[in-house]
Amino acid sequence: MKLFKSLFVVIIICFFAVSCDKENSKSDSFEIKGIIQKQVITTYQYGTHVISGYALRSNAVNLDNYINQNVTVVGYKIDGYPIDGGPDFIEVEKVE
Repeated sequence: MKLFKSLFVVIIICFFAVSCDKENSKSDSFEIKGIIQKQVITTYQYGTHVISGYALRSNAVNLDNYINQNVTVVGYKIDGYPIDGGPDFIEVEKVE
């Protein structure tokens, strides 16, 4: 019985680990072209920058280095957005 309980706990932990990993689906990567702007006060309050109607954030690139430049950003949509009538939220992986 003790072995069954331990196995059950391991299965539950694995289930949660796999489901949490699906938050950001990097396989759905796409490109957005436009001019990066710094995010201003908004009703939806997410993202640090914007481009072509999308809210952006990045842990890989310093988006401040590209403000007012016409670029192509490569990234993926963050699950759970848009909210509060805002735009899609994009995790930027690189800027070209």
